[in-house]
This record gives sequence, C-alpha cells and structure tokens, in this order.
Amino acid sequence: MAPSKVLAGARVVLPTGTVDDGRVIVEGPRITDTAPPDAEVVDVTGHWVVPGFVDIHNHGGGGASFAGGTPEDILQGVRTHRLHGTTTLVASAVTGDLDFLARHAGVLAELAQQGDIAGIHFEGPFISPCRKGAHDEQLLRDPDPAEVRKLIDAAHGHAKMMTLATELPGGLNSVRLLAEHGVIAAVGHTDATYEQTLQAVDAGATVATHLFNAMPPIGHRAPGPITALLEDERVTVELINDGTHLHPAALQLAFHHAGAARVAFITDAMDAAGFGDGRYMLGPMEVEVADGVARLVEGGSIAGSTLTLDRAFKRAVTVDGLPVEDVVAAISANPARLLGMADRIGSLEPGKDADLVVLDSGFDLVGVMRRGEWVVDPQLG
Repeated sequence: MAPSKVLAGARVVLPTGTVDDGRVIVEGPRITDTAPPDAEVVDVTGHWVVPGFVDIHNHGGGGASFAGGTPEDILQGVRTHRLHGTTTLVASAVTGDLDFLARHAGVLAELAQQGDIAGIHFEGPFISPCRKGAHDEQLLRDPDPAEVRKLIDAAHGHAKMMTLATELPGGLNSVRLLAEHGVIAAVGHTDATYEQTLQAVDAGATVATHLFNAMPPIGHRAPGPITALLEDERVTVELINDGTHLHPAALQLAFHHAGAARVAFITDAMDAAGFGDGRYMLGPMEVEVADGVARLVEGGSIAGSTLTLDRAFKRAVTVDGLPVEDVVAAISANPARLLGMADRIGSLEPGKDADLVVLDSGFDLVGVMRRGEWVVDPQLG
C-alpha cells in the first residue's frame, strides 16, 4: 500500500467552510483524521484543495464517445476527464434506436460494475422534436413506460438518470416509474408549459437537464419550464458553464433563484473535450468543432460542449465571481447527493474516498487524486 499522505498548508474547502493552512490526511483510498508518523507530507502551501469533481452529464472526451463506443473508447474518455479533475463521472447516452441503446447500456453497466463510471444517463429518445437540439428527430419517440423499463433493466441496476420531455404522452407515468426504481427523472429537451412542468415535479422529477438550453425561454405571460424548475425546492438544475451555452447573467439568475444547494455544474461534454477541433460523431449526428464550440454539421445546433469541469470551476470563480464554497457545492457535493453517493464522495471528510483536486492561486488545476492515488501529481514536494 502506498504510504499515507498529508496535504499540508493549503486552503481546504470543507462542508463547514474554508480552512486556511489546512491539511487533508490520506491513508490508502480514504481520507482519515490521524496521520501516522511515517506519512509523506505534500506541501501545498498557496494552493486550494477541493473535493474531486462529480459530472452527472457527460457524453465523452479525449476523442472517444460514451454513446456507442467500445469499452476501451469509453475508458479513454473517462481518463481524459480525470486529468481535468472529474473523479466521478456518469456516462450519458444520446438518442438512438431502442435496441441499440439497450445493448450499449449493457456495455456501460459492466464499466459501472467495475467502478470506472458511476452509472448511466439516458438523454433521449423520449424527448420533444420541438426541442431536439443535437438529437436525431427520426429516432425520437413518446415516453412509453414499458420502453423506459426496458432501458432501466438493460442497465442492470446502473441507470442513474433519464431525461424526458414529460409533457409528451406517457411522460408523467414514465416519471413515476423512474422514481419508483430510484432513477432520477430529469426534465429536458422539453416544450412543456409552466403548469405541465409542475405536474412533472409532482410526479417525481428532480433534475432540470441543462437548464435554459433546449426548452422554451421565460415569458412574462408564459413563464414556461425554466421558471417552474428554478422556483421548486425539489429540483436541482444543471448548468453548463462554458461561456457558450449560458450568458453570465443567466448563470447568476439560476444561482440567485435556486441557491447554491440546488445547482449542479455539468459538462455535457462530447468527444472533442480535452482533444481539439475537428469532425466528430454524436450518436448518429455529425458534429463540427471549431474554436472549441461543437455544432451539428446540418442545422448548426449546439451539440454538447468541449468543456471540462476544471474550466467550469475556474470560470465560475474568476469570471462569474461566485464564492469558492458555492462552486464546490455545485461541482462536487450536490451531484454526489443526487447520485446517492454523498456518503462516499463530494466532500473532504474522514471516511470518504480520497478524491480531491489541487488548484493553484489562480484556480488552474495542478493535481488530481482519486481514491488515494495521484492521477495528476502536483510535484510540489
């Protein structure tokens, strides 16, 4: 077993607040509260130590796709995001043929069983053609509880979330089915009204898939789903903080109305994240990435992002001016709670997994630890 480590001298963000000149003690794969005499001391003075990032909505990275790739492809994408601080990741599938999605869920379930991913998110096919975004309209379908159940079963206990347009026929019954099986029902790619969205929340929906994107805007006579999702205390709202998907004022609006406890930063990343510009496939759809922005070749819709969570963190603090503690909640604690994993991850507390990120004073990533092992060694001494 690797020697115990003491990360000393940093500003450490704990659930109770930030501790200056703090320390985090790691023994094996866990955080502990007592350091043995022979522990290795890592001097991280002048840096921040924050919990490892938790991404609940991610389609790929490093040139590899989670939406149909081989196990090796998927692991390549997972490793890419780990290099950027994401120590826990849910793999997201995009709209496809139902039988294909079920087969691919089996591949992802094996990786979840091994602990490489934290579970599966089905984004489509049960979404609105009016708000399809980068999904193939020919493959969209109304939510049928029997078909929803087929995908849940195909995931062998590893289905974590499903995005639905809950206003479609079968939508509310599908939400109820998901809730009964412990799978997060997320409202997204929806053309729902304010009233229809409240019905979905009453039925058990608890997440807004990339709030603001792929849903009607707020209107003063038709407040729409955004208003309903922001105001309901039962809902956590996903935000893509890449500077492309959201205007900074929209981000501030979400934080102001939902509060830091109800925001989850996501990447909605596709293959190009951590890789570069070029042509890619997102499911069956061809995507052109130029200057880091992914758009469909046909139609020009934004097609996921090339975001990594370390960039989302830095932008939230340095551009959006959010308190570091609020950013840590949105990027670690809240998504961990949504996944039912807050007893293991999402905060720096004794007994939890030693998943952490070291940031310099300018909030650039310099170190990543996952389960007590350095993924990115800060080489600080």
